[in-house]
Amino acid sequence: MLKKILTGAAIAALAVGLGACSSTRPADGGGDAAGGGSTECNVGIAMPTRSLERWINDGEQLQKKLQDAGCTVDLQYADNKTDQQISQIQNQLSGGAKILVIAAIDGSTLGPVLQEAKSQNAKVIAYDRLINGSENVDYYATFDNYKVGTLQGQYIESKLGLKDGKGPFNLEPFAGSPDDNNAKFFFAGAWDVLKPYIDKGQLVVPSGKSPANDDAWASIGIQGWASDKAQSEMDNRLSSFYGNGKKVNVVLSPNDSLAIGIEASLKSAGYTPGADYPIITGQDADKANVKAILDGAQAMTVWKDTRALGDRVFTMIQELKDGKEVEVNDTKTYDNGKKVVPSYLLTPEVVTKDDVQSKLIDSGFLKASDVGL
Repeated sequence: MLKKILTGAAIAALAVGLGACSSTRPADGGGDAAGGGSTECNVGIAMPTRSLERWINDGEQLQKKLQDAGCTVDLQYADNKTDQQISQIQNQLSGGAKILVIAAIDGSTLGPVLQEAKSQNAKVIAYDRLINGSENVDYYATFDNYKVGTLQGQYIESKLGLKDGKGPFNLEPFAGSPDDNNAKFFFAGAWDVLKPYIDKGQLVVPSGKSPANDDAWASIGIQGWASDKAQSEMDNRLSSFYGNGKKVNVVLSPNDSLAIGIEASLKSAGYTPGADYPIITGQDADKANVKAILDGAQAMTVWKDTRALGDRVFTMIQELKDGKEVEVNDTKTYDNGKKVVPSYLLTPEVVTKDDVQSKLIDSGFLKASDVGL
């Protein structure tokens, strides 16, 4: 369902006459979070960290598109430090930003700085991660994050033949960073597929790290999506609950950074790719993980073409700049505790060894040389 942000005909006509983005054109100040009025194309982009490949790509690609369109752009990375991100956003507002694109580190801590944005008539687009606890979030652009988890769960279900009653198999589940709102959707999508098989005994979790329900996901969350923390956690599980011939058959990893750590742990424990190697899931199609898929050390990744996400946010910014209606396709799912944020959801897809070339290389998302092809 498309929710349209309507503007008056006269304002729309004025917006058309204003032409392309310009950092020198003053904002008319007439707009608010509910829509109406053109907005100056001075954009602050706040990304969480440069330690994950995807955030570098996301930020730099969107920055280039906006600069090519004549916008003023301030791109900042916050080293996964919430206070640093808040300070960067404040500086962007002080620098005249009228549109903020924020991939939050902790989506529950930005209320005061977003109130400041509201007071300056700045629009706020939550980028990929929902910002919680504030009514001053105008739009949310992301992939269908529940679908990401569903695809991971369904892949495991299919590969293990769970629908056919096969099992038992030893599963070790992981979840993402507890301060990332997306992590609960990833886990819920996968757990809603896998939990019934745990209840039936077809999947067994020797470590006991098996949340009772979707809401308990944070109990197995890895702070900051850190590879080294995932590796350490997997080391502990292997040393404490495996041995004497007992092997891991499948690991639910919600993203590629955790998968890299898990794979390093398995390697150090003597696991080698082959017929008996565990199924390991992932997300993001990071270069190192695509190499791992080609080498048989990871089964799949859920690909979210971040170029498409950047294109969608660019379109939203253009619509805001021109005082036009902003297109969304979900007005029910993403309740941040203060409002249901109008959202645009893109569709993720599974990538395995068989379609790395057709999906990732042929599309230009990665170069063949990036992954050893």
